Amino acid sequence: MTSDVYRAVREVLAVRQFRDQAVPEEVIRRILEAGRLTASSMNLQPWHFVLVQDRSRLRELGGLVPTGPYISEAAFAIVVAYDKSSRFGVSDASRAIQSMALTAWAEGVGSNWTGFGGLEAVRLWCGLPDTQEVLAVVPFGYPRAARVLGHKKRKPLDQVASLEHYGRPVEGT
Repeated sequence: MTSDVYRAVREVLAVRQFRDQAVPEEVIRRILEAGRLTASSMNLQPWHFVLVQDRSRLRELGGLVPTGPYISEAAFAIVVAYDKSSRFGVSDASRAIQSMALTAWAEGVGSNWTGFGGLEAVRLWCGLPDTQEVLAVVPFGYPRAARVLGHKKRKPLDQVASLEHYGRPVEGT
């Protein structure tokens, strides 16, 4: 039996084109909750999430992220920031993004990480205090193209994992 979590990890793909279709509020809430409930080093929870749903604001936001102009087509986006004073902020916020992306995928909603730091204009645009650093903006929506499941181009396990010592293959690979 394959778990729902493993299935989502195996099947999730980056989505950069979205249908013009609203995502139900309860699904959006579950996605945000997945970020909030993510494990955090020392339980500091150094993240803050800004939900953006207004169409005109999504267009503005898409213009602020060089790697994510397609944010403007998303049903919603989440600006993910972390407390600059936290030495675990990047790690914890990254984990939260992954939790939100997997939860979204399990609900039929696609997403993709855009930006990676250097998003001061986004921080100012959404009014985050200067104690926060924007790590990424994650657009979400129903994929325009049909979902292709489980067809990832990944290196074989024996090229990325070892047993006990580098170069010793993990059994079954």
